[in-house]
Amino acid sequence: MGTTVGTRLERREAWEKVTGKAKYTADTTAAGMLYTSLVTSTVAHGKIVNIDTTEADHAAGVISILTGKRVSILSGALLEDRPPLAFEKVRYYGEPVAMVVALAPELAAAAARLIAVEYEPLPAVGTVEQALAPGAPLVHEKLGEYVVTAEDVSPEPGTNIASSCKIRKGDMAVGWGASEVVIERHFSLPASSHAAMETHCADCEIAADGTVTVTTASQSPYTVKKLLAKLFSLEESKVIVKVPLVGGGYGGKSTVELEILAYLASQAAGGRPVRVQFDREQELATTPGRMALEADVKLGATRDGLLQAAEYRFCLDTGAYSDIAPYMAKAMAVDCTGPYRLENVSCDSLCVYTNHNYCTAFRGFSHESFTFCIERALDELAKACGVDALEIRRKNAVGEGDTSPTQVRITRSNTGDLTACLNQLESMANWQEGDLVDIGDNKVRAKGLACLWKTPDPPSNASAGAVITFNSDGSLNLSTGVVEMGSGGQTSLVQMLADKLNMEASRIHVTLGVDTALAPEYYKTVASMTTYIAGRAVMQAADDLVRQLKERAAIALRSPVEDLECGGEKIYLRHLPEMAIGFQDLAFGVKYPDGNTVGGQVIGTGSFVVNHIGPLDPESGKGKAGTAWTVGAQMVEVEYDRTEHTYRLIRAATVMDVGRAIDPELTACLIRGGMSMGLSLASREMFHYSADCKNETTSLRTYKLLHFGQEPRYLVGFVETPQQDAPFGCRACSEHGIIGMPAALGNALSRAADVELNALPIQPENIWQAVRTQRGEKR
Repeated sequence: MGTTVGTRLERREAWEKVTGKAKYTADTTAAGMLYTSLVTSTVAHGKIVNIDTTEADHAAGVISILTGKRVSILSGALLEDRPPLAFEKVRYYGEPVAMVVALAPELAAAAARLIAVEYEPLPAVGTVEQALAPGAPLVHEKLGEYVVTAEDVSPEPGTNIASSCKIRKGDMAVGWGASEVVIERHFSLPASSHAAMETHCADCEIAADGTVTVTTASQSPYTVKKLLAKLFSLEESKVIVKVPLVGGGYGGKSTVELEILAYLASQAAGGRPVRVQFDREQELATTPGRMALEADVKLGATRDGLLQAAEYRFCLDTGAYSDIAPYMAKAMAVDCTGPYRLENVSCDSLCVYTNHNYCTAFRGFSHESFTFCIERALDELAKACGVDALEIRRKNAVGEGDTSPTQVRITRSNTGDLTACLNQLESMANWQEGDLVDIGDNKVRAKGLACLWKTPDPPSNASAGAVITFNSDGSLNLSTGVVEMGSGGQTSLVQMLADKLNMEASRIHVTLGVDTALAPEYYKTVASMTTYIAGRAVMQAADDLVRQLKERAAIALRSPVEDLECGGEKIYLRHLPEMAIGFQDLAFGVKYPDGNTVGGQVIGTGSFVVNHIGPLDPESGKGKAGTAWTVGAQMVEVEYDRTEHTYRLIRAATVMDVGRAIDPELTACLIRGGMSMGLSLASREMFHYSADCKNETTSLRTYKLLHFGQEPRYLVGFVETPQQDAPFGCRACSEHGIIGMPAALGNALSRAADVELNALPIQPENIWQAVRTQRGEKR
């Protein structure tokens, strides 16, 4: 094997990006391109009485106007409940109602302003409590009629529950009986935006022979291909989806939304190329965002802090449509305990409709949300037991021989070593100095901890393919369906392949864009699964490549295959390395002195599908939902002003068991990026909804993000416990830096202010109000 893995490698798209030459979907415009403008709902819940397009129909440059009545279809990732354009009624503020197709963007926008929509307002459901109350208005009256496309999604007709998942493990009576200390807490987290730099954009053109070509900023090109074929009864082979570089996704570009609109627009325009592109306001108001959550956590422990029992109730606010949220509710249930040993567990996780913008996958896939709840509760339990916050986590850390909430046996391979992460973090964070230090002038420095774990929750048939071909000089071309969206997935695959073949990574070429007509399928670039699923496919393709090379080299070198090795772009005799033949002399067949050539072209192919996972038992939740866990421990240190209730982020630290760091610097960068997102979420990000459920944060003036200069110093450390079924033992880690940051910040500020801060975001005003409430002062 080579030595490429474990070293730093320049990212393949780096020069294109830093020189400004990188091309994204909106950077290339087809000849004769048409443009669209959407009319969106001005009420959160209401019947559509009339859509008057009379004036717009005669506006300059208008090619076509589409309404939901004209295209009354439904789609959805797991439950087909969402129309591309609302018909009969609207379910959230900002929902698309009509679409204008015109010769230019400004002409489309001008025509859209001429469309008059009349609504009959309906009572809006603004919280999960309202949604679950007896007699609540129904967001979906026809819930029982929708097509369910996933076997473990369970909508409840006549309610606002899109799906639910429950866990029952052990004996709760025994657990509570053994508990000497019991705490109960409620937690509230708002919805927020992915806020990727590139907004959503999709182009579509329909050729004369019916071939549909979609160019889109998507994490799921093969899902787009299949869904368009299904919705519009197209031959799948005639749907081609192209994805260039994607300017950030974080899960938000895994949903199929604009692509359907782009197809409808092109169809209405006689197949001409049409672009659907959102501006930032539409990105915040119309596209799906991050989930909101209301949670109740009850923990029981012995006096010295040993966990005995836990009850959880998670109510995920999926907004107007379900999208992937039923699986996020399931993901919370699967990992509900956090990375802790617990034998008696009860969890109910509900996916609930409201009249908010709908949600989709977000970095962490719900773990950044429910981890805040369980880690804040654990800190309060530690306080009640009089046990140090780090020690209670170390004492209860999950380890070999324990079982997960779904009763999967824990091993070092499938989970890693949380205790080692905590031990390293203890030193890195200088925990010995204490979690609260008075620095004078009524200011303190405080530290907060949180642990994390996450198993991905892919479908049981999630797969990837890989193809390796040769150039005449012996260099390689690697083709996969992995989307490059800033996480360096393509570079990691090149690095793994170079190490496997013991050759220079610079001699392996990749195409950064994805074309579904050319690249083998990869189910989605999500869930930090690229190095595992696509990586396994690449390793299999490499094995296939080497097998073929050795078979041909055996002919040329007159040697048994078993005596041959691969390295340095050659096949050579193990015991006589100077007897070798280069890739370039093997890749297109072995040529004899008389000119006869045998063997043909060498093409390595590989594929992989996840295995040994499946649905959970509907009553107990028993089963295996994911491939393996990644664990880690995180710390945030703040400087807090007890007079002004303002704070400054000083340091943030993460120690994660990554199995094996393919590129330590890239891995650390991904983790730091996640940490930054987590702190931004926890300290300022949220959608503000009015009493009638209108989103009031539809620009970056009102939707606040963490800025440069407000960042803390980031510290990242690794533990490496190999995951034995993964390439090179590496674990998923692209998302995980975000997971514990909100909880660690919440714990640090709760300690600093000496109040319980159980809602996000944690802003100075919220702290001030909590302090006043604790003192019994009126607001």
